[in-house]
Amino acid sequence: MAHEFATIGIFAKRHDETVRDTLDTLVAVLARHGRRVLADAEQADGRDDVEACPRDALGAACDLIVVVGGDGTLLDAGRTVAAHATPLLGVNLGRLGFMVDVLPADMAATLDEVFAGHYIAESRLMLGARIQRADGHVEPEVFPALNECVVRNQAFARVLDFDTYMNGDFISHHRADGMVVATPTGSTAYALSGGGPVLHPDMAALAMVPICPHTLSDRPLIVDAAHRVEVRVADSHDGAALFTSDGQVTQPLEPGDRVLIERGDHDLRLIHPPGYDYFNILRNKLQWGRGQQLPRA
Repeated sequence: MAHEFATIGIFAKRHDETVRDTLDTLVAVLARHGRRVLADAEQADGRDDVEACPRDALGAACDLIVVVGGDGTLLDAGRTVAAHATPLLGVNLGRLGFMVDVLPADMAATLDEVFAGHYIAESRLMLGARIQRADGHVEPEVFPALNECVVRNQAFARVLDFDTYMNGDFISHHRADGMVVATPTGSTAYALSGGGPVLHPDMAALAMVPICPHTLSDRPLIVDAAHRVEVRVADSHDGAALFTSDGQVTQPLEPGDRVLIERGDHDLRLIHPPGYDYFNILRNKLQWGRGQQLPRA
């Protein structure tokens, strides 16, 4: 068990000098445990004890990847490595830290526990989206997403006319700023800001959340993750639209284009320190019950 994770990858926030001290500590801890350490050229530069490896190759080369940054860095890492089933452990240098739940001060002790086999592992559902053009051609690229896929109007402060479908069956026509299709992981992100519900990460479900709908009865809809959700830019829409994956990858859309959103081929594996409690994360990050005394167990 002690050598379950023999090769460790480092996936750190790029172009940010504030991560350097944490990286120095991380590399020292990994060296103490006798682990082989890989990182991209930026993070490996000037470090004799870290081997350079392209980011898109870390998933295949490593047994565990330590993400150093915020939730955005983990989203980037998740889309990059999920196909290889390589687990991620997140060290939080960001602001909110829903998924990067290890504080830098606790990093050494957490890694000691993880390398001793004491950790909590879980899988998070991911999405895979493809774009079907108005002429019926389906683009070959699949866009993975850990949090959400979004279709929105390209023009600022203009509503988008679009239709939604499930497995090809028409759901409704919408006039709104756009539509968020979120995973349970993403239900505490953009979808939550749009009035969507919190989905427990064990659920195999998707949340369809209209963004600022023109009609107040246009409410969020929860569907089984086994279904395919389609968002089609209406022919009547005046102007272009945008598709985004996790707020980090963007593709242009035209009237008649569809975004085909399904459960991805691979789930993301996460590693948490002992004592990880999802509801404790919600209480702390969303300030549930703030100022109220917790009941005794």
